[in-house]
Amino acid sequence: MALKAVHVSDVPNLDHIPENTSFALQSSRFSKGVDVRRNAFRIPKFLVIGHRGNGMNLLQSSDRRLKAIKENSILSFNTASKFAVDFIEFDVQVTKDDCPVIFHDDFILSEENGTIFQKRVTELCLSEFLDYGPQTEPGKVGKSLLRKTKDGKIVSWNVESDDSLCTLEEAFQKVNPSLGFNIELKFDDHIVYEQQHLTNVLHAILQVVFDCANGQTHHFLNLPTRCSIACQETAKHLPCFLPYRRWN
Repeated sequence: MALKAVHVSDVPNLDHIPENTSFALQSSRFSKGVDVRRNAFRIPKFLVIGHRGNGMNLLQSSDRRLKAIKENSILSFNTASKFAVDFIEFDVQVTKDDCPVIFHDDFILSEENGTIFQKRVTELCLSEFLDYGPQTEPGKVGKSLLRKTKDGKIVSWNVESDDSLCTLEEAFQKVNPSLGFNIELKFDDHIVYEQQHLTNVLHAILQVVFDCANGQTHHFLNLPTRCSIACQETAKHLPCFLPYRRWN
């Protein structure tokens, strides 16, 4: 079975896809009509997940849709909810003061007086993180937000419909509750973390999930392999899975 990302507007009839098209792990969201065969759980319909909400940003692309709405934002999540989407996927990191925030890149970039500054997201306090980009407080101007492309260029993070950076808690509070969350824990692939650090990060994220989910159970944790041990003890009651990627 192959997974492919497409822009949701290219697939206008997602809700017409035949049922029993794919397999997934069992959760209470699929408690009715689950058919257990060959040790796999057959779910009642093909599930569609919005990548970083309404789609990721590729700032160097000529496709306007990839620069339409700020990825991993409340605006992006709620825009995705207007389509036939079951889940949204987003990336979560934990700040220096233990607040789970939604941001994909390991580093956040800004420019001041012609100089580009780069800071690791996990080394910022929440207030420092939220200082970047559009601000929710009237009259307050945030720090400029830049992004490094895959070819190493640094460009302004300009999109047609911008939005402020947000926390995991805000996502639970402000996103259409009909959407499930595929919460991907982000870690720097070039760092070897101690197990205690991984456990602390997982605890901080799960605390928000348990406090804010309001009884909703259709949420998943997307864990890197190194988090699997901590997950066995900490997230027993939350569906988790290990991502698999094949790079071409």
